[in-house]
Amino acid sequence: MSTAGPNPTIGLTTISRTVASLAVGVVHTLERAVVGDARVRTARGNAWEAVCADRARADQRAELNRLVAELAAARAATRDRQPVG
Repeated sequence: MSTAGPNPTIGLTTISRTVASLAVGVVHTLERAVVGDARVRTARGNAWEAVCADRARADQRAELNRLVAELAAARAATRDRQPVG
């Protein structure tokens, strides 16, 4: 004979998970209703947006590096043309 009480099958974490799951379902349904099935965000779409953002940042870095190199070269040229003394 066991003296332990009954095992609760529903706990605080179960309720929290249930509420979170229902909230996700509501948001997903609402997104489909508002933007339409063709415009719902997907993992593939999110990944592609991340790739595009990475490429844009790389392009901006390359442009900035080019500008800095041009400025450094212009400053060096100006310094070389100044008379010493």
